Amino acid sequence: MDAYVPDRKRKGRNMEHIKEKPVSERPYERCIQYGPKMLSDAELLAVLMRTGTKDLGVTELVLKVLDKCGRDKSICYLPELSYNDLISIRGIGKVKAAELMCICEFSKRLWRYRRSKGSAVITSSDAAGFYMEELRHKDVENVYIMLLNAKNIYIDDIHISMGTVNSAPVSSREILRKALSLNAVGIIMVHNHPSGDPAPSREDILITQKMNKAGELVDIKLLDSIIIGDGTYVSLKEKGFMS
Repeated sequence: MDAYVPDRKRKGRNMEHIKEKPVSERPYERCIQYGPKMLSDAELLAVLMRTGTKDLGVTELVLKVLDKCGRDKSICYLPELSYNDLISIRGIGKVKAAELMCICEFSKRLWRYRRSKGSAVITSSDAAGFYMEELRHKDVENVYIMLLNAKNIYIDDIHISMGTVNSAPVSSREILRKALSLNAVGIIMVHNHPSGDPAPSREDILITQKMNKAGELVDIKLLDSIIIGDGTYVSLKEKGFMS
């Protein structure tokens, strides 16, 4: 097990490294003076990580983490790094890996809470936007059902299934049972394509049509079926695959 070293015992070298820079280039000072929006991905991560290791300054460690974040080396890919991905980075032990994972989870929960509280879902773009950041980089398919009331106000959502790279099982009976238990009158199916290409497959179309017919039997309307890609989406309703 990695030994936990309190920050106070090792922050000296890292703080000295940062203090070597002009005030205008230090991330803490830049954040206070200009706001966090002005910080680069590397600077944001440096502020959050606070310290490096005995051998690596925080700046060097941050660059190693960003090297793992896709070909764009963007912080937006950080939530997709697994625990094993993180501890494979020189300088990242169990404690720092846990810190980074918790930072990412905190961000996701805050984002979803602010999106969902009392939100009206009127367009396919609204529904896609609700899930885009959570699903765009997933490496297997995940299926969610968004539950809406009579005014298209978000009630809740249900994680129905998680599958393979190419598919995830969906049970219309299970979906409708849960929708009825929460008095939903409308639902929207949302799932991702790990390839990043949201073009619907034949199976996507068939499942959507099956769900549409099943919902009609119990007066729960399938309002749309959304496929999330990498920064883009497809609405099967807009494409004419729903009646």
